[in-house]
Amino acid sequence: MPWIVGVSGASGTPYAAAVLRALLAGGESVDLVVSRASRLTLLDETGISFRDAHWRDDLREWLARGADGKPGAFEATDAALDRVRYWGAGDLAAGPSSGSYPAKGMLIVPASTACVAGVALGLSKDLLQRAASVTLKERRTLVVAVRETPLNGQTLRHLVALDDAGASVVPASPAFYAGATHIQDLVDFVAGRVLDAAGVAHGLYRRWDGELGGTRAG
Repeated sequence: MPWIVGVSGASGTPYAAAVLRALLAGGESVDLVVSRASRLTLLDETGISFRDAHWRDDLREWLARGADGKPGAFEATDAALDRVRYWGAGDLAAGPSSGSYPAKGMLIVPASTACVAGVALGLSKDLLQRAASVTLKERRTLVVAVRETPLNGQTLRHLVALDDAGASVVPASPAFYAGATHIQDLVDFVAGRVLDAAGVAHGLYRRWDGELGGTRAG
């Protein structure tokens, strides 16, 4: 069964790329939903135009790009891309729109405040929101990597509602104890915490072992 990965319009498309790379590297299958707003963010942050008709080529270019924006930092193989199924954000008849569609759960990374509100209120205005609502009603894993600062009271109430509904709220908040030396390390830490919340094994960051300064030993 696949993991559904939803990418909303918040800043932070490198977080999504890191999560996708780790899932595919771990042999997982992915159903990908890229919102219309996120395409503008992706274009602004990477220069990549994500097109429905050419999604595979565009995804390959996106996954190959590092968090610093440089191309060719990673490799997206054909074997990995073969495990991705892409659904248009406007396709409300897509597989993930139904509870009978088999999926392990859903990761929304990054999650904008508009996306958070839509899921918390059950609006289902597009496939991303509908898939998240289905994930909640089917009692599957939902991880919401919210990326916004500061957070106002309305958004905080929406996040509490998602937590009450069973979702895991993971702020895109990088930590520094893991010995980060590059922007990619900070991105990978957040991606790793998203995958931790979903129970997916990965090796994206060095974990705390109880020894002060241990992460700087290398």
